[in-house]
Amino acid sequence: MSPPITLMVQGTTSDAGKTTLVAGLARVLRRRGIKVAPFKPQNMALNSAVTADGGEIGRAQALQALAAGVAPHTDFNPVLLKPSSDIGAQVILHGHAVASLSARDYHAYKPVAMTAVMQSWDRLCSAYAAVLVEGAGSPAEINLRERDIANMGFAEAADVPVVLVADIDRGGVFAHLVGTLELLSPSEQARVKGFVINRFRGDLGLLQSGLDWLEARTGRPVFGVLPYLHGLFLDAEDALADSAADVCAGEAALRVIAPVYSRISNHTDLDPLRLHPQVDFRWIGPGQAIPPADLIVLPGSKSVQADLAWLRAQGWETAIRRHLRYGGKLIGICGGFQMLGRELADPLGLEGAPGSMAGLGLLEVDTVLEQHKQLRNLRGRLANLSRRGGSEHGIELGAEVAGYEIHMGVTSGPALERPALWLVQAGEAAATRPDGAISADGQILGTYVHGLFDTPAALSALLGWAGLDAEALEDAGTVDLAARREADLDRLADAIEAHVDVAALFAPNRI
Repeated sequence: MSPPITLMVQGTTSDAGKTTLVAGLARVLRRRGIKVAPFKPQNMALNSAVTADGGEIGRAQALQALAAGVAPHTDFNPVLLKPSSDIGAQVILHGHAVASLSARDYHAYKPVAMTAVMQSWDRLCSAYAAVLVEGAGSPAEINLRERDIANMGFAEAADVPVVLVADIDRGGVFAHLVGTLELLSPSEQARVKGFVINRFRGDLGLLQSGLDWLEARTGRPVFGVLPYLHGLFLDAEDALADSAADVCAGEAALRVIAPVYSRISNHTDLDPLRLHPQVDFRWIGPGQAIPPADLIVLPGSKSVQADLAWLRAQGWETAIRRHLRYGGKLIGICGGFQMLGRELADPLGLEGAPGSMAGLGLLEVDTVLEQHKQLRNLRGRLANLSRRGGSEHGIELGAEVAGYEIHMGVTSGPALERPALWLVQAGEAAATRPDGAISADGQILGTYVHGLFDTPAALSALLGWAGLDAEALEDAGTVDLAARREADLDRLADAIEAHVDVAALFAPNRI
């Protein structure tokens, strides 16, 4: 088999467009019949996904796999760092947690991580006709150059050509590109093929003189200028999406709020709520007033005890109790579900100092963190949210759910006798495994299932339970996150085909 076509996309800054460009190029190559894999040597993110081989990778690489038309695999992101504090992170190699290290200790650990990176790289190069690599942050971060495995350190080790992408919407695009190039070593500069400029608004003719100067100054081509794609809605790698993308509907809207705690994880669970035209969704950050709402959602957390302490300090505990007194609904997902219980225990110190703390006490459950992480892709059904009875389990089954499970907590207690969902066990056709809990008064729902709102049926059922009337639900039509994601990947690929010289970008390979 001939060597694969390879290209690494590095950015001048975080959020310059690396993830987006790799996803779009993967869809372009897929359209041309090329078997392509995404690859990110090292990712630092709290949004993750479960792979087909039972591991965990950054959510962005799962998105890129979808764009490429392949099942997510742990080799697509061999090193995932999940921050648990400002100076420490859980280290995940080949999909499984192996250690919790400080930044200084991880620096010493990097040769081990690099071995895992190159093992995955070799496997992908043997299995795919093309491999598209995404860097992390910027290659010009001087303090991180030694033992680098995320950017030029990997590119040099694997002998991969590089394209630099910069976000013109931030301003200073020419300084970003020229400055980044200047801070690279001569050998690193030599492997930079050229540039892509991202998120351009306006008349391209007014930019042309700058592009001519950049090419003359650096001796490298600008392969394309991608337009600002308004409303593009793809899974965020880590940072919360722009509030401008949130939907603020009219008078019929259901008011939904969620806290932005310090170690919020898998916040993409709430994307379907943000997209729904009959939902007025708001993220509430530190120091912001907590407004009245119909539904409060507590999302996942990488450090549940610390984030629960943050909630209390911000006044959320009082606000939640007031919300429930007035008949509002409350959902906790994963770490948010654990917060709803009576006690949170971390005897091994997996997410901080060993110890325990009282939960919100809203569900009769207790959670203990254990070393082994639960990683599963799931499907099943909601328990009926309006009435009990009518099924072999004592609860009538409702809307279909498809999602995944990523947690170290083991939860027990009498509230689990009223499950929120019934899930399909491995090897079985029917939903027989209970998950989560619904409070006796029907106001509170807790679950370990990420992706709770992703299917149109589950989204409608949960919004109806939360108070959105049937007419508003009917007027909104179907909000299908999977269909929207596919459409936006195609829209992104169309923009790349129209505005980037793909043939020159991959030359001398024929694409």
